Amino acid sequence: MELSSSSSPSVITKKQPFASVSAMPERISNAIKGPEVVRAEDGAVASMGDRMADFSWDRRDSHIDFQGLIDEAKGATEAELNMTVWEAIKLYPKATAWSVLASTALIMEGYDLVVINSFYAFPAFTEKYGVRLPDGSYSITAPWQSGLSEGAVVGEMLGLMLTGIVCDRYGYRKTITAALIMVVCFIFVTFFSINIKMLLAGEILCGIPWGVFQTITTAYAAEVSPIALRPLLTTYVNLCWVMGQFIGSGVLRSLVNRTDQWAYKIPFAIQWMWPIPLFVGMVFAPESPWWLVRKGRLNEAERSLRRLTTKGDTSFDPQKTIAMMIHTNELEKQASAGTSYWDCFRGSDLRRTEIACMAWGIQTLAGSGIMGGASQFFVQAGLEADKAFDLTMGQYALGAFGTVSAWALMLRFGRRTLYLVGLAAMFVALMLMGVLSIPGPDNANAVWASGAMVLIYTFLYDVTVGPVCYCLVAEISSTRLRGKTIVLARNFYNITQIFNFVLTPRMLNPTAWAWRGKAGFFWAGACALCFLWSYFRLPEPKGKTYAELDVLFKRGVPAGKFACTKADPFRGDTIEARQGSIVKVMSRDSEYNQSIVYAIEKT
Repeated sequence: MELSSSSSPSVITKKQPFASVSAMPERISNAIKGPEVVRAEDGAVASMGDRMADFSWDRRDSHIDFQGLIDEAKGATEAELNMTVWEAIKLYPKATAWSVLASTALIMEGYDLVVINSFYAFPAFTEKYGVRLPDGSYSITAPWQSGLSEGAVVGEMLGLMLTGIVCDRYGYRKTITAALIMVVCFIFVTFFSINIKMLLAGEILCGIPWGVFQTITTAYAAEVSPIALRPLLTTYVNLCWVMGQFIGSGVLRSLVNRTDQWAYKIPFAIQWMWPIPLFVGMVFAPESPWWLVRKGRLNEAERSLRRLTTKGDTSFDPQKTIAMMIHTNELEKQASAGTSYWDCFRGSDLRRTEIACMAWGIQTLAGSGIMGGASQFFVQAGLEADKAFDLTMGQYALGAFGTVSAWALMLRFGRRTLYLVGLAAMFVALMLMGVLSIPGPDNANAVWASGAMVLIYTFLYDVTVGPVCYCLVAEISSTRLRGKTIVLARNFYNITQIFNFVLTPRMLNPTAWAWRGKAGFFWAGACALCFLWSYFRLPEPKGKTYAELDVLFKRGVPAGKFACTKADPFRGDTIEARQGSIVKVMSRDSEYNQSIVYAIEKT
């Protein structure tokens, strides 16, 4: 084989190409080595070309065919990959604001979660709904503690399953506004509950719209933001949880010394302050352009994207971004033509569903239940009620600081690294919590040290696993099945929460197991198992477009190699689609030889 370059002063001749990179001189091998590249399957490219042979999009100022779509999609993909966080904020300020508004609905759930769990250590509440103990004090029995906590989870699971169906049919905006109306109505049941059974019914009903917020806010944030803002806006959901918990602890702290019925009715009534302003805002919110593309409403998708971005930015073409969404949607149709729950368990989507479910389940399985019942934990550890609430408020303040810190860490280190480091650090904190509890509640220093470990654990959780989870479940799922994958993942989380709500009260309650801080030993073991799963199964989606992630999952790239593998979603191994036709292009071997020629000629 003779290779020559007419533009070079010398001609280099080589009889046979190198058989492998390892057979080349080191300087040439290093010149052509780079990140491993995987491409879309030939079948996926061919199928997309067949389906879109007659594609035509009549835009308000132009007309585009299939080839133009591919070219624009490539341009939009490159622009997003090169966009910095500051550039994304300047281009998508309205998308940021709308996403923050939608996610704020989660403050209600975080608020109620801490209110219900903290009520178990709240004198006025336990006297109203609890039983009298032999020493004259009152306590909510362990079965009813589990029932009240699980009641909201049961409602959330129902709301989640409905969300996956309703949202796919009616869109994000209408689904959120309907859920806000529902929560206003159901708060009346908890506020006017006359016994613990009625309170349980109210918790179940309130859980239905909370289930809607759990899923739809994360998905909406993922679909209105570019790659650079995805980790910030999706993890803001966790900050809303923390803010709700902090507000709830503050409200309870201010009422802990009241002995009348308003001590527990006021916290319920405060929940009405959120839905009405959120409803007014969401009525005017733009729909997700990704959802509109999936429905074939391309011009509406373009208008929605314009509402999410800055007007007059000449460097941004919304039509190209819509072309990228169309291309990703068509590419995913090959992997999963349907959008049902069953499709989440087919082909490469099964792996994506597993990862999403486990990423969310780890939030509970790694011991976060100790945080949810922190005030009761502190009381049972021997602290007075007012001091317990003081520590709980400090716990949530640390959580908020941790979530904000996680934004910078995710942009620097990615998702997988934070998960692994976080789980390892949480394991150490849980073990120390258990060790410090061995002396018992009579040792004041040990009690305070054990309480301090709860605060440290909270910070570690909220700087790693807590917020990063929301980013992972939003990015890992395919765009066509995002809503339903997040529903399944959140329901798996809720199932683990039921498990947690059964165990944690018994671990902490003096009428049950009374483990107190020794519960840290149990959760440390569970945390170690979560670390092992994450090491072998959790991939790194940082800096990848949704189409690139589709290719990586379809090709079965191992979790540990996601970060160092490049994906090309615009062509297959040997073919690419042009003007609706399938065109043969250079095989990998041909490209490989061409790379050798280039490297030799340059040297």
